[in-house]
Amino acid sequence: MRPHAMTPATVPTRRAFSERMAEYGAIDGDFVVFEADIGYSTFSHLFGDKYPERYFNMGIAEGNMVSAAAGMAADGRTAVASSYGVFITMRALESVRTFVCYPDLNVKFLSSHGGFTPAIDGVTHQATEDIANMTTLPNMKVLVPADTWASRKLFDVAIETPGPVFVRLMRDPILDLYEPGDPFRMGGSHVVIEGTDVTIVSYGDIVFEAIGAAGILAKNGIRAEVIDMYSVKPFDREGLLKSLDKTGALVVAENHQRRNGLGYELSNFCLKNKVVPFENLGLEDTFAESGSYGKLLEKYGLSRARIAEAAKRILGRV
Repeated sequence: MRPHAMTPATVPTRRAFSERMAEYGAIDGDFVVFEADIGYSTFSHLFGDKYPERYFNMGIAEGNMVSAAAGMAADGRTAVASSYGVFITMRALESVRTFVCYPDLNVKFLSSHGGFTPAIDGVTHQATEDIANMTTLPNMKVLVPADTWASRKLFDVAIETPGPVFVRLMRDPILDLYEPGDPFRMGGSHVVIEGTDVTIVSYGDIVFEAIGAAGILAKNGIRAEVIDMYSVKPFDREGLLKSLDKTGALVVAENHQRRNGLGYELSNFCLKNKVVPFENLGLEDTFAESGSYGKLLEKYGLSRARIAEAAKRILGRV
């Protein structure tokens, strides 16, 4: 990883994940992919173009798509169910819960348009409650890659992990942080910037805002440690405690409702294991508006400047 030499990403995480998925089709001849009629948006069509006999477009019927994928998985195959996050985690929630999680089947979810990364598409396509819904389900694991290489590596992690795995992906390319040799694992995280004064935890798109916030704080003499908590469930408990032992303060910033997101999980963990000054940034019981992504980051308190302000606030250095 190279936080001080980030480059503009050329593909969104949804495409990087699907490109690796298409490559995997040659490795496992029983591997199947299900789509809910937006394959050219999720890029799952890249798999379908190569393996049409193992690619099933179920139409705009996400519950049926998940149920069919569960049926294939019950027969011993690994299956991917692909759609926008808001549809997988709401329209198809009962099917995910009852037909995939309850029997603990090997279905992986390609969930595109996470958070308000589809900013201009409006609230109907913004998945800002998806982490809450998926982390609540027993047996479900949740991964959120931030860039191209993280997406490819976390596809492999999802495939190698038994049972259901939900992978939250973004609409648009942002930046590339990781390199081909960087390791990823279920339950892992990466310290992308080391610091001693405050820990900033994030995942997905907000990792880049957290890195920017660390730069702002450095100009004020505050050394922030930035953690990419790409494995949201299970999260890296040991890594978090190690960081908090150094910094003694925590800011969690996520493109999600504050309620029942990673921030709630980490605050509960800290209350039981290490009480520290804490701030949780995200949507405060509101839907996001339709507009430019950058303006939404600022309005809902997730820009680098707002994250830096939160860190200074809990350190008493405003």
